[in-house]
Amino acid sequence: MDTVQLLGEGFLGALTLQNLLWVLFGCLLGTAVGVMPGLGSSMAVALLLPITFALEPTAAFIMFAGVYFGGLFGDSTMGILMNTPGQASAIASTFEGHKMALDGRATQALATAAIGAFIGGFVASIAVVFLAPVLADFSTQFGPAEFFALAVFAFAATSTVVTDNTVKGLASLFLGLGIAVIGIDGVSGAPRFTLGSPYLFDGVSLVTVTVAILALGEVIFVASLARHGGGMKLIRPKGSPWLSRRAMREAAPAWARGTAIGLPFGIVPAGGSEIPTFLAYGLEKRLDARRKSPQFGRGAIRGLAAPEAAGNSTTGMAMGALLSLGLPISATAAIMLAAFRQYGLQPGPLLFERSPELVWSLLASFFIAMVVLLVLNLPFAALWARLLLIPKPYLYAGITMLCAMGIYASSGSVFDLLMVLGIGLLGFIMRAHDFPLAPLIIGMVLGPLAETSLRDAAMSANGDFAVLVQSPIALGLYGVLVIVLVLAVTNRVLARRRARAEL
Repeated sequence: MDTVQLLGEGFLGALTLQNLLWVLFGCLLGTAVGVMPGLGSSMAVALLLPITFALEPTAAFIMFAGVYFGGLFGDSTMGILMNTPGQASAIASTFEGHKMALDGRATQALATAAIGAFIGGFVASIAVVFLAPVLADFSTQFGPAEFFALAVFAFAATSTVVTDNTVKGLASLFLGLGIAVIGIDGVSGAPRFTLGSPYLFDGVSLVTVTVAILALGEVIFVASLARHGGGMKLIRPKGSPWLSRRAMREAAPAWARGTAIGLPFGIVPAGGSEIPTFLAYGLEKRLDARRKSPQFGRGAIRGLAAPEAAGNSTTGMAMGALLSLGLPISATAAIMLAAFRQYGLQPGPLLFERSPELVWSLLASFFIAMVVLLVLNLPFAALWARLLLIPKPYLYAGITMLCAMGIYASSGSVFDLLMVLGIGLLGFIMRAHDFPLAPLIIGMVLGPLAETSLRDAAMSANGDFAVLVQSPIALGLYGVLVIVLVLAVTNRVLARRRARAEL
């Protein structure tokens, strides 16, 4: 069936009153959470995961997508107004965005961010519609060896390339893999790492881990270590939320370049949108240096437009990689993959065949979410900023209550509540010592896939592990991984040399 026709049927499903309400709710929640420093879409999805099983799968994933995109919209708001980005993906936007705010152009900065996010996300949604089925067909060529290579690629990229400390990234990854293998072995039936406790025979729920690590761990961290000084002054946006024609002409090339930079990173498991946002910012800075009157350092609109477009185009393509390949490139995408599995669904080519209504309604909802978020963020930036007035004791107490209620409602086990507390303390320790969280989540999500693929490949070859490197696709993935690692190591060595030279 023609892709455009399938998308049209998806719009018919997404434009029902019920699904429109879930899109609106997801966008509102994602933006609200993104506005609050320290929170993010991953925490929001983790909190919603245990309480959405009563929903139809289509409604649940439409809401999750709204939260995912809305979180990116909201992250940049506080980065611009207070120089406090909600997530790492919004850091690059604060460099010039906050200077625009200090220069009295806060409203224009927020409009630039909102329009850039809309353009990047909308273009990515178009690309996903036409590329996701192609990627799904391509993934039919994947066997156990290829899936194992894909998992290894994701493990190495997320734990070494996008982290400042490779040792900590690998430690976080192996911790996630260790948690993933707890329970009864599906092949031999032997208990693994259960410490003799029958409560652990079924393993540790991914829902429990994500809620504890991302939500409760953040609450404990904020209560114990974070310092919210009174020196940060909120710059309230003033004036019209619309950009002038001159500003539009200035920002348009940067939006286009940022979108182009972000699209490829949506199918590369490199940790999310942090890398493309910094690449987009760096490109605009180099181009600005060639101008007669450089603007960077004084609130350059291009320095804000490009990272915003890059971040959202990456996120949009990431949803395509998740649906067609089952490949999560960030912690939020990993949690959504877990949600698919909780519903008994496996992203990939079979998802397009067995649940076309869900897939195409979800793809159609991306376009709806982009429009809803643009409407929400252009005129209501000042309203989102007022969410910071919620007293932090009430805010984080509410998050803690949601953690406990969600886990108990999904399992009915007091043991799981104690486990949430223990893993939450682990999340606090990881934050306190700057251990990245994304490798742990991705290690736990893709660990079972890697283990099963490794066993199936070895058994199909009578124990000959050379089968892992005989496939052209597997060799291609390993080759790309080697190139990525070499470039990452080279960049770090050069950065250290430049730092030493400046001392």
